[in-house]
Amino acid sequence: MKKLEDYVRSIPDFPEEGIIFRDVTSVLQDKDGLRMAIDQMQDLVKDLDFDVVVGPESRGFIFGVPIAYNLNKAFVPVRKKGKLPCETIECEYDLEYGTAIIEMHKDAIKPGQKVVIIDDLIATGGTIEAIIKLIEQLGGEVVKIAFLMELEGLNGRDKLKGYSVESVIKYEGH
Repeated sequence: MKKLEDYVRSIPDFPEEGIIFRDVTSVLQDKDGLRMAIDQMQDLVKDLDFDVVVGPESRGFIFGVPIAYNLNKAFVPVRKKGKLPCETIECEYDLEYGTAIIEMHKDAIKPGQKVVIIDDLIATGGTIEAIIKLIEQLGGEVVKIAFLMELEGLNGRDKLKGYSVESVIKYEGH
């Protein structure tokens, strides 16, 4: 039987020389890879006491929604600025070159709710750090952050100190 890592396509020198791009689409397009990814991510959170799954656009939706559904939890999307229709709160964060803004509906998290964040990849940690700020601004408590893959060489966990962070697959490099 294949391991989950076997479904991840590694593309050398993309987007630039010296980088190995870890492609999640090869996991998604294989029925066994997709099931294995969702099952293994779900195993990281299934025994926790929590109310809501939060997932960032777009791959956080792909993995977060089935986990929320399977565990009978609510799902809250986090999107790029201007994509949500109701009143929102926002957080600006740094990218490698510039900044970005993400938003969440102002009524998405109720004070005291326990939240699990699900995403496909942790690299530098900036997006998840911004999501934590939004959740806590609304009075939520982040009880776990779960990723399919982690690029350990980018030290994304440094921005998430004090939070429970787990990854199914860890890669040493960038």
